Amino acid sequence: MRTEQEMQELMLNIAKEDERIRAVYMNGSRTNTNVPKDIFQDYDIVYVVTDTTPFIQDKTWIDRFGERLFMQYPDEHPDFPSDKENFYGWLMQFKDGNRIDLHVESISHAKENILNDKLCEILLDKDNLLPKIPKSTDEDYWVKRPSKEQYLCTCNEFWWCLNNVAKGLWREEIPYVQDMLNFNVRKQLEKMLSWKIGIETNFSVSVGKSAKYMYRWLSEAEWNTYLGTYCGGTVEDCWNAVFQMCDLMEKTAIYVGEQLRYEYNQEEGNSCRGFLEHVKELPKDATEIY
Repeated sequence: MRTEQEMQELMLNIAKEDERIRAVYMNGSRTNTNVPKDIFQDYDIVYVVTDTTPFIQDKTWIDRFGERLFMQYPDEHPDFPSDKENFYGWLMQFKDGNRIDLHVESISHAKENILNDKLCEILLDKDNLLPKIPKSTDEDYWVKRPSKEQYLCTCNEFWWCLNNVAKGLWREEIPYVQDMLNFNVRKQLEKMLSWKIGIETNFSVSVGKSAKYMYRWLSEAEWNTYLGTYCGGTVEDCWNAVFQMCDLMEKTAIYVGEQLRYEYNQEEGNSCRGFLEHVKELPKDATEIY
């Protein structure tokens, strides 16, 4: 596997030798000092170029980066909009284990947008065309203090969506239940746990994509409880995860509410919990809910 130094030298040498490439910058996890380094970190590289079109039309130029295992052209996907004249990318997994997420960007687009991403680090600027940028920081991704409305809506969304989970479990529609739990209910629990972490760190940290770094600030018991909310493919597993989610959400929401001086809607939580327990015991041949 090529080292970080070898990869950076390769990427910079390609840029230096190509007159069409006027600047290079990096963003993503490798510019974030709060992200632990490991062998799976990719290289998020942007070449600022005079014209994106030649790079797109003659794709053989990317062969210089090494032998690829597989790759993706995200801007060629028919279901997603793209602005090829200004920004175009290649996502490449190489046979030696390295990965590069490479983009070419027009000069005008780079000048206008580079300051929008505080995780950018300029590696090369042949003409000093890019604006001065501050030292990279993940500040834009720090947990934000919620308003009272955000807090209450998150609690409400959590409990309301469990209504759908309950009927899905009674019908034994496991794929539907998993979607509701992981794409709707879990997201509200993530928010609440993130706000707890924000409170305890003065809202000065990022919990990462999908809240993957929450373990750094949660207690071991809290983290293990959260992991226990991921369920298997049986109705029983799902019900166990649901009630574990409820316990963790209620405990955390009460704490967050107390710290931010927002009143937790205990009646709402109790009513939903009672409905869940009722549906769990509802016979399969029931002709009415109550």
